[in-house]
Amino acid sequence: MPDGPVPDQTAPARIRFSAQEQAAWFDSLPTMFAAAAALFTDPGGRVLLVKPNYRDHWSLPGGMLEHGEPPHAGCRREVAEELGLDIVPGPLLVVGWAGPDRNRPRAITHFIFDGGVLADGSGITLQAEELDDWRFAEPAGLAGYLPPIICARVQAALERRAGGGPGYLPWSEP
Repeated sequence: MPDGPVPDQTAPARIRFSAQEQAAWFDSLPTMFAAAAALFTDPGGRVLLVKPNYRDHWSLPGGMLEHGEPPHAGCRREVAEELGLDIVPGPLLVVGWAGPDRNRPRAITHFIFDGGVLADGSGITLQAEELDDWRFAEPAGLAGYLPPIICARVQAALERRAGGGPGYLPWSEP
């Protein structure tokens, strides 16, 4: 009879990787970009849009996440930078994903958080370096301001805010 505990013959073998092997494995994984935005509405349900000076279309307030930044923190930072409003983002409403395209070499994940209801535009201080304008737009007219992929995300966020958990919108190629 052997001395000491008997090894469990049914347990899977443990594979150990060196720190260098782990780093090489992580380096081999695909990467993606991520962005976060806030959905604000006025008491009448109109959606707050911003007009970036570097795009032909309008968008929600928000932007790209910084390295290692959690999405809710990036949303808060971007809203503060773009609108001068310090908010705590509400619940996650929508996660959207889009694959690489001719302008973007990697996939991107978009997070839309509930920004709440703004009684009016008072308190908004527009970031002049990036934004030309802001306005509240009727949900039925969003397609006149937003490209289809962003319009779909905003419509889904409005639906999720009205009831239900977060939505996931995978990208469908045009």
